[in-house]
Amino acid sequence: MEETLKGLVPLLLDYGVRVIGVLLGLWIAFRLARWVETRIIKGLEKRNFDQALTLFFGSIVRWVLIIAAVLACLSVFGIETTSFAAILGAAGLAVGLAFQGTLGNFSAGVMLLTFRPFKIGDLIKVADQLGVVAEIGLFTTSIDTLDHRRVIIPNGTVIGGTIENLTHNAKRRVDIDVGVDYGEDLDKVRELLEAAAAGIPGRDSEEGHQVILLKLNDSSIDWQVRVWCSTDDYWDVWDATVLAIKKALDKGGISIPFPQMDVHLDKTA
Repeated sequence: MEETLKGLVPLLLDYGVRVIGVLLGLWIAFRLARWVETRIIKGLEKRNFDQALTLFFGSIVRWVLIIAAVLACLSVFGIETTSFAAILGAAGLAVGLAFQGTLGNFSAGVMLLTFRPFKIGDLIKVADQLGVVAEIGLFTTSIDTLDHRRVIIPNGTVIGGTIENLTHNAKRRVDIDVGVDYGEDLDKVRELLEAAAAGIPGRDSEEGHQVILLKLNDSSIDWQVRVWCSTDDYWDVWDATVLAIKKALDKGGISIPFPQMDVHLDKTA
């Protein structure tokens, strides 16, 4: 018994020192991981980085440090850590395959938050949906349509299609097509349209407007009136332009023809 105790004492002392050292190391690792996470979050916040992505990056770094510390502590007791790394890799692969769509949306969300093709409050058209961006998440993007419907779109669909940002630029151009009868005086029509476009409320004085003779259509001669304006005034200028064109043509006695087709019947002998 004495010989057994004599053999156990050094062993217990050895493992006791290791346990104390491991506990101390883990305590330091947790404190260090928390400190690094805080520094990363504060650094990204100073650069006005996205809040959700900031917290995500900070959390990822913290857990990487903690896992590395745990594996290092296991090696102190002679436990082979390569097998754990292989298990973690296999588990990661299995999870990745199981959540392939979700991870695809996540990576797309990271790209949206990093490259910023649009921001909250922008009017965008994506996935055949037109609306104002309400939220940009890591997995989905939420937009509010013009009739106040909330539409939630997976980020993979957003990043994989065409994104049209209608409010990215400070100025936009209103394009209104109008057709007149073939018998009308083209110089008079141009004069009327020019006068109507010049008096549009909200028209940008620097960019101005253009009146274009567009094409000779089947039933009409088509014109296009282009009026530049502030993006915020786009729909008001659109409405005012259509109204001004109609009033100007009516006042000038210019007819806007309806689509028509002439049918000729040949008399048979």
